[in-house]
Amino acid sequence: MDSAGIGPEFDRVVFESGSPRDEAGMAVTDQGLLARQRRALIMGAVRRDGAVRVSDLVVSLGVSDMTVRRDLEALVRSGMVEKVHGGAVAATGSGEELGFAVKSSMESDAKAAIADAAAALVEPGSVVGLGAGSTAHAVAERLLHVEDLTILTNSLPIDQLVRNSTVPRSRPVVLLTGGTATRSEALVGPIADRTIESLHVDVLILGAHGVMANEGLSSPNLAEAQTNRVFISRARQVVVAADHTKWGTVGLSCFADLGQVGAFVTDAGMPVEAQAALRDRVGQLFVVGVDDEEDSDR
Repeated sequence: MDSAGIGPEFDRVVFESGSPRDEAGMAVTDQGLLARQRRALIMGAVRRDGAVRVSDLVVSLGVSDMTVRRDLEALVRSGMVEKVHGGAVAATGSGEELGFAVKSSMESDAKAAIADAAAALVEPGSVVGLGAGSTAHAVAERLLHVEDLTILTNSLPIDQLVRNSTVPRSRPVVLLTGGTATRSEALVGPIADRTIESLHVDVLILGAHGVMANEGLSSPNLAEAQTNRVFISRARQVVVAADHTKWGTVGLSCFADLGQVGAFVTDAGMPVEAQAALRDRVGQLFVVGVDDEEDSDR
């Protein structure tokens, strides 16, 4: 099993009657978590501690050694963690943001459901602001079918999506802010900010790197956080579209309090206590269901 990069000292889990046991021989209780819930908990531990051990996850999650390994493999493929001897560590530093392609591959089912719900909040004929990010990009895909829209965005992929659209009806008019491109293909800086300041939008749809009750919405990029602040100042309504993995993370720069959010759209993987905190702070909370993968590996 060393071929997976995990050392033999972490392979001492034995099975009796189908129940995993820890290294002391104590039976581990299966908590009945879905794969996406387990992986969100693993990422929470990585963000908190910087690293996780396979043996610790077997005990804390109440699943088999093989299930933990498969969860880590999925997180490695998504670019969120890197393998090390005995477990995994964060793939990037807390101040470094992932590229657009990597982020697009994460939580794709949840993002699709969230995008459906967020796009439904947009009325035909509106001026829509779209922030840069994979969830906002998924929303843009749905907005291609809404009549008479004008989209203001600082996202290069969204601009390309709309301009290359072959939807058999009038596509939205897209206004690109200009500015300096970040690793996540967001346009930021004084040029982007001045463009946004000169306009207004009916509804702004933003994602977030991190969401917390008291800290609000955050980004690992200082310039992108500032551009988001300007966007929010020019919007009649602010909609945040963020999946459950964003909860509990704080990026380098916070750009909005939750009280500034008119509608928050997330998926059912969002912890119950987080949902309660959001309901207390945002205008409306929309929680969408997601068709989960089969947990045949559990």
